[in-house]
Amino acid sequence: MATDFKSIPIIDIAPLLAKCDDQKMAQDPGVCEVVKQLDQACREAGFFYAKGHGIPETMVKEVRNVTRKFFDLPYEEKLKIKLTPAAGYRGYQRIGENITKGVPDMHEAVDCYKELKQGMYGALGKPMEGCNQWPHNPSNFKELMEEYISLCTELSRKIMRGIALALGGSPDEFEGKRGGDAFWVMRLIGYPGASTANGKSKPENDIGCGAHTDYGLLTLVNQDENITALQVRNQSGEWISAPPIPGTFVCNIGDMLKILSNGLYDSTLHRVINTSPTYRVCVAYFYEPNYDAAVEPLEVCVQRSGGTRKFEKAVYGEHLVSKVQTNFVM
Repeated sequence: MATDFKSIPIIDIAPLLAKCDDQKMAQDPGVCEVVKQLDQACREAGFFYAKGHGIPETMVKEVRNVTRKFFDLPYEEKLKIKLTPAAGYRGYQRIGENITKGVPDMHEAVDCYKELKQGMYGALGKPMEGCNQWPHNPSNFKELMEEYISLCTELSRKIMRGIALALGGSPDEFEGKRGGDAFWVMRLIGYPGASTANGKSKPENDIGCGAHTDYGLLTLVNQDENITALQVRNQSGEWISAPPIPGTFVCNIGDMLKILSNGLYDSTLHRVINTSPTYRVCVAYFYEPNYDAAVEPLEVCVQRSGGTRKFEKAVYGEHLVSKVQTNFVM
């Protein structure tokens, strides 16, 4: 459960990454220090900044720049990859088409998912079957994003090995049948600047994205520099800003990790309000369990939290589809 945190901790994860696939990683002093910090951050806030992550800053910026170039295109051009159920909920959605708890969000987005082949998961996978819709303009869009996704997937796997140790388990708790074939989601999001009618900065609807928790295990947020818009809610209901810090990702845990940890770690409510007059770009990568994983509390977490299972088993793919099918206005 989140505490009354007032700021979000910064964790240098480089020592964890350096030893991540070493069989004796749990004995390494550098790894132990990172694991301790991850545990504290996940218990107290459910959010942390990750620095020393190893993904080149030039690529992190280029991903935002290419996203911005796409959103700068005429509406008719963007509609060529319009999101539909027939496309497996992949593609472009205009401002107001994404819904959070019944309220339209003031952002536009491109949604991408790990591609599912027809029949791969039977009826469970059918709604999400399909290929990602990549725009032809900018010309390097597909190649850049696929490389970025690959790097984020590997980085997330390594962070999750640290989180597994933080929970008292073995490093590979979130591999194999739980996450050895991890599903992923990526949302490229554009938030219009606050309107400046009559010379005053006053948003027509200031909620870029309404308060929500994420669905999976771990989120990596790549946000525009110099615009503070992401806010995280603490236990008292205060909204704590998560300003961009160059060289870091904002990371947060999702609903599936809440279940796996038996509530030791909570998926914290967060929202986006862009009060800046400047258009804001954010690229959110979501690392998820296997699509067909049956997610239930880890035994080690049950023992560490009083011996009672606090959550029923959840199939990740069912959880995702239930969210996706209520999130859009078609």
